Amino acid sequence: MKILVLHGPNLNLLGTREPHVYGEQSLENINLSIRDWAGKNGVEVEIIQSNHEGELVDAIGSAPAKFDVLVVNPAAFTHTSVALRDAVSAAGIPSVEVHLSNIHSREEFRSKSLIAPVCQGQISGFGGYSYILGLQAALMLVRQG
Repeated sequence: MKILVLHGPNLNLLGTREPHVYGEQSLENINLSIRDWAGKNGVEVEIIQSNHEGELVDAIGSAPAKFDVLVVNPAAFTHTSVALRDAVSAAGIPSVEVHLSNIHSREEFRSKSLIAPVCQGQISGFGGYSYILGLQAALMLVRQG
């Protein structure tokens, strides 16, 4: 099984950007946890972080040819990107949206996800562990077929 993990804009700043909201864990450490989980579960992962909407859209668009499932943290694009929503919908592979913070307990504009309706589920509020929960959900989705 192959999982594509996408990190959206500004997630490269984790560990230093608003640690009271996003935690002190760096993106590098989160990626190490993802790779460790993948190794223990016999899963291949590819991880991409981009601050550019088009790069994320391209990665999602090419995902069905290489991946069984998508785990995506669209970050700020969650609330603004019809392009990402359309790409996830068009990809036609199971998708799980993840967020470090609980987007529903923050500013009102953050509680609306354009991406969630085209995903099988959304996980938010567990810091870096949100990714592990998202990977577990992705594995379940693929195994259930």
